[in-house]
Amino acid sequence: MTPLIPAVKRCLMIVMEIASKRPSGRPRSFDRDAALETAMRLFWKYGYEGVSFQQLTAALGIGAPSLYAAFGNKGALYREALDRYANMRGASDLSFMEAACSLREAVRLLLEGTARGLVDPAGEVGCMLNTGMIASHPDHEDLARDLAQRRAQFRALLTDTLQRWVSREHATRLSSYVTAVMQGMAIQARDGFRQEQLQVVVDEALKAVPDDSHTRTDVRQK
Repeated sequence: MTPLIPAVKRCLMIVMEIASKRPSGRPRSFDRDAALETAMRLFWKYGYEGVSFQQLTAALGIGAPSLYAAFGNKGALYREALDRYANMRGASDLSFMEAACSLREAVRLLLEGTARGLVDPAGEVGCMLNTGMIASHPDHEDLARDLAQRRAQFRALLTDTLQRWVSREHATRLSSYVTAVMQGMAIQARDGFRQEQLQVVVDEALKAVPDDSHTRTDVRQK
C-alpha cells in the first residue's frame, strides 16, 4: 500500500496548484444590478447604520472582497443605492406637475403621489431620501451632508417648478413648506399611517396653498 502514498501526494499537490491559479473576485453568476437593488431595499428599510457589512454580504451572497471590488466600500454602495432610489422615485423630474391648471392642483399632484409612494406595497415603507441619515454617528457626517444636499436640490427643483404660478420668493417659501409636509408624512408612514390617513394630511396641507391661479402662467424671473 505504501507505493500509493507518493501518488496521492502528487494528486493533492496538483489540486492545490489548480485552486491557487483560479481567478479571485466576484463569481461569474454575480449580478451587480440585482445586488444593488437588494442593498437599496436593505438601506431603505433599516437605514445606513442599521445594516451591518456582514448583513450586506450575506444578503448579496458575496464575500467582502467581492463587495469591495464591485462597489468600493459601504458608503459608496449607499450612495449608489440612493441614486437608484432617486431615479426610481423620479426625484429629479417634476414635469408631471406642469399638467396642473392651478398652483394648488400642482401641489396636490405632488403630495398625493408622495402619499401613495410612501406606503406602496411594492416597496418598503417610508422614504429613503427624506428620512435618511437624519440622526447619525459623527463618523458618517459626509453621508449625512450628502443626504442634506440631495434634499436641498429637490427643494430647489420644486422652487423652480412652482414659479410657473407664483414669484420666486413665494415659490421658495412654498417649497420649504411642501417638503416639510413630505418629510413629516415619510415619518408617519414609518409609524404605521395608512394611505387614507396620509391623505388627510394632504388635504389639510393643501388648505395653506392659495388657489387663485387658475390659469397657468410662467412667472419665473429671467
